[in-house]
Amino acid sequence: MFRTVVACGGFTAAEFELNIGRSTISKHISDLETRLNLKLCHRGPAGFSLTSDGEHVLSAADELFSSIDRFQEQLDEAHTDLTGKLKIAISDQSSSNPRAFIAGAIRMFRDIAPGVTMDLSIEPPNVIEEGVINGRFSLGIVPSHRQSPMLTSYELYTEDMRLYCGKGHELFDLAEESFRLKELRKHDYAGLSFNSPNMAVHQKLKLRKSAFVQNEEALTLLIMSGRYLGFLPTHIGHLYKEGDWLREVKCQEARFTSQMTATVKKSASKGRRLNAFLECLISAHSKESTL
Repeated sequence: MFRTVVACGGFTAAEFELNIGRSTISKHISDLETRLNLKLCHRGPAGFSLTSDGEHVLSAADELFSSIDRFQEQLDEAHTDLTGKLKIAISDQSSSNPRAFIAGAIRMFRDIAPGVTMDLSIEPPNVIEEGVINGRFSLGIVPSHRQSPMLTSYELYTEDMRLYCGKGHELFDLAEESFRLKELRKHDYAGLSFNSPNMAVHQKLKLRKSAFVQNEEALTLLIMSGRYLGFLPTHIGHLYKEGDWLREVKCQEARFTSQMTATVKKSASKGRRLNAFLECLISAHSKESTL
């Protein structure tokens, strides 16, 4: 309950997640503080925040639940049928990429492991990588970029990225089929706020970054405002270009391709459950796949 309150950012938001009243949540947290003899959080008119002791307890709790998950994985090895929970995190816009066969991999996995509970979430790539390292996620699907030595990656599919502007932007109705990089540097640019292929290309091209986002859904909105340039996957660009909302800003230097990978933590054994799902992902994205 304590971890859920922290994840939600306070008691009120946690009511909906836990499906119990705020007063009951408050009592449970107070009881926990009494048992631990520590003040875990500040709550009141100023809002919710963790104390330094609360941060230590949260970290210890994360380690505790990771240990429980590892214990469960070891128990699973003794069972003929796969059971337990599989926590997967993917980057946004994965469902609309015609080269991504994640749904097919999930179908394959469910057919061989119907007893496993799937816990699927969409997160920024930096959050996914950190989550895989600390055990929050079993596997992440992220673009390959400056990979941590603590992770192992398997190539799945690619995502072509192009520069776009939205309707109302001064470049939108120009007749030119291509633009010089020097011209593009005069316009405001929106991009991801963390280490990624997107950030690397923006820095290399020296574009004028004027807005920061955590995901491509937010980036699409900024570009569609007609006030920013930004990189989007071509499958998203084609979707909106059909309705005359977006236009590709053609420039030979302003394009790149991201390699999407399945990323897991390096370890001696990943467990049967994770290995089975990883095999399904790789199989679904093989050249022979028709999923």
